[in-house]
Amino acid sequence: MGEEPDEPAVAPFKRRRFLASAAVAAGAPTAVAGPAQAAASQADVTAADVAAADVAAAEAAAAQAPAQAAAGLGSVARLMAVPEDSRGVAWLRSALQVAVGLELATIPPYLCGWWSVKDQRSEVARMIRRIVGDEMYHLGIVCNLLVAVGGRPQIKAAAPVYPGPLPGGVRAGVTVYLSGLTRPFVRDVMMAIEAPEVSLARSVQPSPTVGEFYEGMLGAFRAVRPDLATRGQVTQHIDTDELRPVRTLDDVEHSIEIIREQGEGTESSPTDSFSDDRPAHYYAFGEIYHGRELRETDDGWRYVGPPVPFPDVRPMAPVPVGGWRNTSAHVGGLLFRFDAMYSTVLDSLDAAWAGGGHRTLGAGIRTMRGLEKPAVELMETPVPGGRGTYGPQFRALRRPRR
Repeated sequence: MGEEPDEPAVAPFKRRRFLASAAVAAGAPTAVAGPAQAAASQADVTAADVAAADVAAAEAAAAQAPAQAAAGLGSVARLMAVPEDSRGVAWLRSALQVAVGLELATIPPYLCGWWSVKDQRSEVARMIRRIVGDEMYHLGIVCNLLVAVGGRPQIKAAAPVYPGPLPGGVRAGVTVYLSGLTRPFVRDVMMAIEAPEVSLARSVQPSPTVGEFYEGMLGAFRAVRPDLATRGQVTQHIDTDELRPVRTLDDVEHSIEIIREQGEGTESSPTDSFSDDRPAHYYAFGEIYHGRELRETDDGWRYVGPPVPFPDVRPMAPVPVGGWRNTSAHVGGLLFRFDAMYSTVLDSLDAAWAGGGHRTLGAGIRTMRGLEKPAVELMETPVPGGRGTYGPQFRALRRPRR
């Protein structure tokens, strides 16, 4: 566990000062589509990795998939191509709805990684649990921001299908899939989602990062200085954070910087934070991947600190394209139960920002906690053929039209 997995060579460019040392000197993995690149070492191979063929098929399907059709979800590249002096309130509403989809898309894969860890008291489980709470908080922030500029979050409509790309075309080439925790999953999904605003490898199809997208939104807020409505915004304790209404431009700046810095860190330090010195998500996932804590050395930031033991996990196989098929009645029942509860969570979130407020949001959070039981039961049920175990699909059930 003390040795770092082999890394592909990267060709750096456009590096910021800190990231040149932190990401490159530390041997940060390249943020590219990658379950097919998961054979880093024999130590990385688990029962879940045996299903890599399913993920490779997912990547092919994602590459051919049309743009996500959920309401309000447009192309980030198209939004970023709008001249800065033409980004008005309507642009902000469109961009924030994309942000709703982005923040929501991170939660299911992180939950799967967290639930797959057998010892929930382990350091890795606590790290992922903290990050899940942060992402829920970020989702609340962007929903409040959208309401503040006269929009209404469409959360259930933004729920992605897994495996597939990130909403809006952010980080093109990254396929987000659902799996138990493995080193390849940490590298190719978790770290790829949170990667900083530095391309770690040359790409023939450069695409905006999450951080660049939020920076563009912050610039639009500063330029437009829109009136901010507090009616309809939600106040709620989410994990260790308190979601509050956005009232001023200073509130907007603070909120967006929280999202950016908790996810990818700052230009000066991966541990800069508004409340503590815990590493940003990208570097926390890096510690899990490398098996060492990140430390500042004479040569820059490196994963050379105390060991971060990789935990014993339930071998949830990657959910295949189209979901689990030909399952037993028991597995089918668990899948439906989970998806029904997940759909209730999404409906509660929609209702919370449609006037239901903190009571409705609180009910949705309580229902979300209940997802763990059927998820773990699925993760402890073997897939026929020795390909690991089942796991949740996170499918949003649509109500039939009358």
